[in-house]
This record gives sequence, C-alpha cells and structure tokens, in this order.
Amino acid sequence: MTRQKYSIGIDLGTTHCVVAYAPLDAERPLIELLRIEQLTATNETELRDNLPSFLYIPTEAEEKSGGLRVPGFIGVHPTINGVFARTIAAEQPERTIAAAKSWLCHAGVDRYAPILPWGSPDEMTKLSPVSATKYLLRHLVDAWRASFPDDSIADQSVTLTVPASFDLAARELTREAALAAGLPDGFILLEEPQAAVYHWLESTGERWRRITGEGDTLLVCDVGGGTTDLTLVRVEQEGGELVLRRLAVGNHLLVGGDNMDLALAHLAATKFAEKGVKLNPWQAVSMWHSCRKAKESLLSSEGSTTETLSVLGRGSKLIGGTVSIEIEKSEVQTLLVDGFFPKCSIDAIPTRNPSSGFQELGLPFESDSAITRHVAAFLSASGEVEGSPRVHLLLNGGVFKSTALASRLVETIGDWGYGQGQPQRLGSTDSLDHAVARGAAYYGWAKSRGGVRIRGGTARSYYVGIETSGLAIPGMPRPLQAVCVVPFGMEEGTETDVPGREVGLIVGRQASFRFFASGCRKEDRPGTTLRSWDEDELLETAPMELTLDVPDAPQSTELQEGGVVPVRFHSRISELGVFELWCNSTRDSQRWKLEFNVREDAEVSAT
Repeated sequence: MTRQKYSIGIDLGTTHCVVAYAPLDAERPLIELLRIEQLTATNETELRDNLPSFLYIPTEAEEKSGGLRVPGFIGVHPTINGVFARTIAAEQPERTIAAAKSWLCHAGVDRYAPILPWGSPDEMTKLSPVSATKYLLRHLVDAWRASFPDDSIADQSVTLTVPASFDLAARELTREAALAAGLPDGFILLEEPQAAVYHWLESTGERWRRITGEGDTLLVCDVGGGTTDLTLVRVEQEGGELVLRRLAVGNHLLVGGDNMDLALAHLAATKFAEKGVKLNPWQAVSMWHSCRKAKESLLSSEGSTTETLSVLGRGSKLIGGTVSIEIEKSEVQTLLVDGFFPKCSIDAIPTRNPSSGFQELGLPFESDSAITRHVAAFLSASGEVEGSPRVHLLLNGGVFKSTALASRLVETIGDWGYGQGQPQRLGSTDSLDHAVARGAAYYGWAKSRGGVRIRGGTARSYYVGIETSGLAIPGMPRPLQAVCVVPFGMEEGTETDVPGREVGLIVGRQASFRFFASGCRKEDRPGTTLRSWDEDELLETAPMELTLDVPDAPQSTELQEGGVVPVRFHSRISELGVFELWCNSTRDSQRWKLEFNVREDAEVSAT
C-alpha cells in the first residue's frame, strides 16, 4: 500500500471550492492552499486559490473551437468551471449551473435527472446535480494532478466537507460524486462547522485551552453563499484535559449570500423600473449574478461607496444601448443588515408559512430570511446554552467579511443574555474564504498525529419506519411506528444490536423502506419505539423503493416469489461515518445490509 504523503482538505462550497493540503510527516501543520488553474476568458487561464462553483455548458461551436479548455487537464470536462462560468452567468444564465450543492440535498427532485440549469429551455443540454458535483470535484482532482503529478490524490488522506445538516441521502450522493471524480475510497466526510473549529484550533494552537474553560459553549454560525449551518460545541474535561464535544446541529437552512444577492437584484429592478425599464426573466437572473459582485464590494470596508449596474436594452427603443443605475453602500447595508440580521428576542420564531398556496418548483429556500431568528430558534430548541459560563461565537462564511453583518449578529446574541455578557468572538476575518478547507486539512493531519479532535458522533438519531399489523381499512394506510436504530452521538467505528421484538422484512418483491431523523430526541436509545410524534420531531429522509434479493440457498426456496423474513436490526457507523443497517434473520444465517443509495434501482446486498 502506498504511504500517504499529504492531508488534503476540500471545501466543496455553494459559491466556491477551496483545496488545502499539509505534509503528514511535518511536526506541525504546514498548511498551504492549492492553486487551481481555470479559464478566465477565451484562451486565457489563471491560477487562483479558489474555484467558483459555477459550471458553464458550452455550445457545440464553442466546444469545437477549443478555446475553452484548460491545458494539461486529462479528465473529460463537458463543462467550463470557475471564474469564466461565473462571469458569463450574467450574460447566459440559461447555460450556467449555480448552487449545485443545494440541489444535491433537495429531496424534492430526482438528483440523478438532468435538470440543471433549472428552468432553462428543454432543448438545452442539462446535467443532474450529481453530475454537476462530480465535474466540480473532477476539476479539483485535475488541478491537484497538475501540481503534484507524482502524488496521486487517490493515494492521499482526503477530507471532504459537507454541511452538518446534510441528511444520509445527501451525504451518500456527495460520496458517490466524489468517488466518480477520483477521490480515494477511504476519503472522510467532515461537517463544515467542525472544519471551521479545526481551523480555529490550528490557528490558536494550545492557546485554545486558555481562551476557553470547562462548561463553555462554542456557537458556530456558518453563513455561506447558499446555506446557513449552525452547530454547538461544549468544552468538557476528561482525565484532567479539556476536550471538545459537539452537542447539536441545526436544520439545513437555504438562506445565505445568494438570498442577499437576490434582495439587491430586487432593489436594482425597482430602480430600473423608475427609469421605465422592466426586466424580463432572463435579465432578472442576469442582474442577480451582477449583484453578487456589487454586494462584495459595497459590504467590504475597503470597497467602493457606489456600484453601477447595467443591462443591455432589449426593447425596440433600446437596441444596441444600455441602461444603468447606481446603488449606494448605505442603502445596501441597511437592506442587508436589517433584512437578514434584524434585532429579535431569543423566543423569536422564523416565519415558515408561504404567502401563496401555489409555489414555483425549485430550491426550497427559507420563507424567513432573518438569520437571527433562525439562530434564536436553534438555541431555544437545543436547550444547551442555558447556564453556560461563557458563550463563544465562531463566525464562518464570506458573508461575515462585512463588519456590519458580523457586529449585528454579535450584538443581537449578546442582548439575549446567554453566558456572561457579550459572546466572545473567536478567530478573525482574514481567512473566512479558506477556513473550512484549511480546517479539513488540519483534521487529517491531527488524526494521523494524535491531535485534538471534536467528539460527538452522529449529529442526529435515526429511525426505521415499521408498519403496524392490524385490520385493513379501505383508503387508510396502517399506522407507522418509528424504531430508533442509531442514537444521537453514536461514534464512528462503533456498532450495536438494536434490542426489541422481531420485525418482518419483505424480500423477493418491491417494497418501500422509510427512514427518519431527529436532531432533538437525544435521549432515545437503540430499540426505542415511537408510536406518535410531533411534526418537527422526526423528519423523513428519502425513502427507498427496492427489491431485496433472496439468497441462493435451499432454505430460501419458499421466498423466491416474495415473502416475509423475521429479522432483528444491527447498526454500524463506519470509520468514514457511513451508516450501515443490517437486518439479521432470526431463523438462519441470512442477513441483508441496507445501503443508503437514493437511486430507484438501488441494491441491497444479502449474505
């Protein structure tokens, strides 16, 4: 077996991807950023320390021209990724894929179907969320190969980050795309907020034990381009040493920098309307992309005080001309600070009801854009911060490069009265764009060197839906019970028998297998059976429609046409954090392992 030489951390972000690496044989983590070659214009490439997560699908003529290729890349790249794709998105949004990561975790669509760019004409070439993710990762793999031709990424220690709120299906889809892109079989999935904490540990060294004390709480608030991810970590003492334990994670919240860009686009559309210009649908999408750059400039302390936005005129009176408007720094800060980080009380509840009974299909963005209200709801639901001596706040994500946005969140949480006065902010704004990738690289290095690791195991408890027996009633499904098969905090590399009565496993014919997750039922143990639950207590993950194979054994003859086998459950969390559910027959040695693959043709192995 080839000896691993580097720890590689990959931040597969909604708006940009970053790769960091560190030599594993170094006595301290010497972390560097990988320079990623990418197209910036026709026949022009640059090395940059991030790859914007945009994919452009070129026309047939553009493909034949050969001017949209990165020299030296070996893999097949049907898309143009990075800076060029982000730039051209404002001109050709119908050919540009954005937020593929958000689509990857959207259970309301078929994530293997060619649906992106969403809303583009039917005759356009489209990709699935899984394929788009694979092509982004393949670009990173090729960039690594270009810089380290003698050190294949397949032979390295690789850590790929995902939102803490990703469910089992989204993690499995990410894993599948990563393997198809060329990552090693043993790569590790690490939650992004934890990676941010690891970056803070790397940057502070042993000083973290003096900055924090036993019982302190770390609130990690990660607001990226498309999502908000919340995590609580507690400082505890074991054997006279301070350790870190992850306590809770929030729900997957589709609200972030993209929403802010859209808010600016609406402001811009209003200004254009005042000039007699009504943006058509594709001009509006183009303006959304243009507002991303304006936002970054106007929120930066070193940025400009005004930004000019223009659109090409498409009406008969404007052919060949442009119309421009100006946006001021002051109005942008007011719009975004008060709109996304309004002052609120700790008992504030986010608005979740849509304003109309009909909704356009697409990403399930949050109805309430107020991130402060989502943070309040998360803290109230966790019940973990009450009584904490001190609350530390670790901010992550490019949104917090804005001093105004960061200060408003710190001030609001301080007003809630948790801990002792204002929360202490950890870290700096210098590396917000790179913190997750650097933290992931540090995690791999610390794992091999015996450094500090955050404990906590699974972020949720998981349940299997069991249909109850009883008389059939026309038009009514039988009641469903939920049996806990993985408790909250089950550690990687552990397994457990699930106690309780036998259940019947349908084999030999198609059946639906339903699974649920909970982030709030932390006391449930394996075998705990729920006969009823509140709507927000358990959330159903993607069900699997599949047929379990009948083993080719003499005792299985009676099951060839389909039947029910009495089984007991055995759960395992692998070292890589993958959940395996074994169904062991109670009458012979047969057993089935459920693989969490959301393909319609998913297979389950029987041994």
